[in-house]
Amino acid sequence: MTYTIVYEKIINASLEEGYYYAHLPALDLTTHGLGIEGAKTAAIDLLKIWIEEKRENGEQIIREEFFYSNLRKANLHCNAHN
Repeated sequence: MTYTIVYEKIINASLEEGYYYAHLPALDLTTHGLGIEGAKTAAIDLLKIWIEEKRENGEQIIREEFFYSNLRKANLHCNAHN
């Protein structure tokens, strides 16, 4: 099985610099860790727990069917001032 992880830098005054969210959009799961590698490790651990729980409960394990694209401000035709 293959799942996409999307990383997002956390900008939050209550956390020290360098933390990232790791989103698994196909499963609607999110975790975080220090640096990209820390976030990736946390996402792998979370995915293992999620799969184990699904198997124990006899539930279907969702296969990823996820599509994405990128939007750039230059492509948005609006009157944004940022």
